This record gives sequence, structure tokens and C-alpha cells, in this order.
Amino acid sequence: MTTTRRTILTGSLAAGALLAAPALVRAQTKLIRVGLIPSEDSRAMLESSAQLLAALQKNLGIPVQGFVASDYNGVIEAMRSNHVDVAYLGPFSYVLGTTVAAIEAFATAETAKSSRSFYRSQIIARKDSGISDWKDLKGRTFAFVDPSSTSGHLFPKAGLMKLGFDPEKDFGRVLFTGSHDANALAVANKRVDAATIADRILDAAVQKKLVDRADIHVVWESDPIPESPTCWRKNLPEDLKANIKSAFLNIRDITWADQGKLNRFVETNDQAYDIIRETAKVLKLDLTKMK
Repeated sequence: MTTTRRTILTGSLAAGALLAAPALVRAQTKLIRVGLIPSEDSRAMLESSAQLLAALQKNLGIPVQGFVASDYNGVIEAMRSNHVDVAYLGPFSYVLGTTVAAIEAFATAETAKSSRSFYRSQIIARKDSGISDWKDLKGRTFAFVDPSSTSGHLFPKAGLMKLGFDPEKDFGRVLFTGSHDANALAVANKRVDAATIADRILDAAVQKKLVDRADIHVVWESDPIPESPTCWRKNLPEDLKANIKSAFLNIRDITWADQGKLNRFVETNDQAYDIIRETAKVLKLDLTKMK
């Protein structure tokens, strides 16, 4: 481990907040450490994850401690070094993590907003655009969201490539708008002929009246994209892993960081993220640069 990595991990571990009821501390020596996505500063991330950590501690009956590293690699390294037992990672960062650490996905969150643990990438066009399917995109103006966006760039680009469409050459003009809502508006206002969008964000854009569903046609849709996984170290004792899984699956109706309101956690496995691996392979992605 490099000096820089040691510094990162030392700082991130120090950022952990122990949630331990006195009665449990008195009787227990075990401790579960949970690594959290560094989407906010350490204090804010721990505060926004307080309901999750408290629910886990209650369900497990042992102290639970949250840790926030400075980046995804810090969380992965903490798991590899046995400093963290369980972690919440993005789909691409999880797949990267499995290549350098013995970790395994076991649960994923079901948000109240979508009531599901997956989503889809779509390509939309106006019905009056003359675009009826992906073949009609050739020579057209097109909008992606952001180069690092899973559903706004990576999945639709790989999907088109697998169909024999070359996104680098076959579009007439390509732009990146920076947001899914901007893509919806670009299509609705005829700034582009077609654009990418996450299905749940298209639904929200319709509800917000940014676009009229009657005017929009979906010309391509991805297979289900799994939501961000919660994973554990494979070398944890099997009885402890069973208890951790049960603790997550028995959580109901909490608010958690940028996930918002959660209905529950549902079981998943490593194979559910093969679609991420396949997409990375098609695009020849360097996963170390993915979030």
C-alpha cells in the first residue's frame, strides 16, 4: 500500500461514526464497518446514512460503524485490507472492485420513487421526426448526457455498437447536454433528432410537463441495469454474512443519502452485474476511471 493510500484510509477510518447502544457495547466485541460512497464530505455522508446504520445495528444486535473514504478506490482498498466489512458501491466501481478485492454483491436498494431495483436506458425521438427504430438514427443529430453517465452514454453507446451502429461515425452530429432533463427538452424542442435518457427520468419529465408523452417515441431500450450494490468481504464468516444479509433485507422505509426514501433492500448477486462487465468490454473501458 502506498503512503498516499495509507493516508487516505487512515483519514477515512477516522471519519467513521460509531453507533453503539451501551447495552450492546457492554456485551459485544464484534463490530461491523460499513463503507459508504463518497458523494458528500465525510460528516454529511455519515449524517445522511444515520438511519441506515441505526437500522443495521438494531437488526444485527452489534455495533455498526460507518466509514467514508475520499473516493471509490479508497472504499475498495479498505475492503481489500479488511478495514471495512460491508460497502455500498456504484455498479462500475463494484465491478472494478471484484478485480482487485474478494468482494461480493448481496443486496441492493429499492427506492420508494421507482419501487424497483433496476432501471433502463432509452433512446427517444419525436414521433414526427421520421425515426421509428435505431436504424433511422444514421445521419441524425443526437444528444448523450455526459461521457461518464451509465444510462445517458455508456449503455446506449454499447447497445448501438452491438447492433452494428457506429456512434463515432454514423450520427450526423453529437453533443453532450449534461443532464437527462436537458436531453428530454432537446428532443421535445427539436434541437436534436434523438437523445438518450433513463426511463425513470423520462417518466419524471412527463410528470413535470417538460415533455408530452404523446409526442415521444422510444426507439431503443436497454436490458435492465442493476442499481448500486451493497457488497461484503467474501472472507467474512458464513454465519455473519447470513446475519448481515438478513439485517439488510429486514430494513423498511428509511431515508438514505442520495437514494432518498427506500422501501426496502432486495437480494442480489455478483452475476447480476455481468451486464456491467459486458458493457465495459464492448466499450473497452478503463474501469479504474469509472465511478
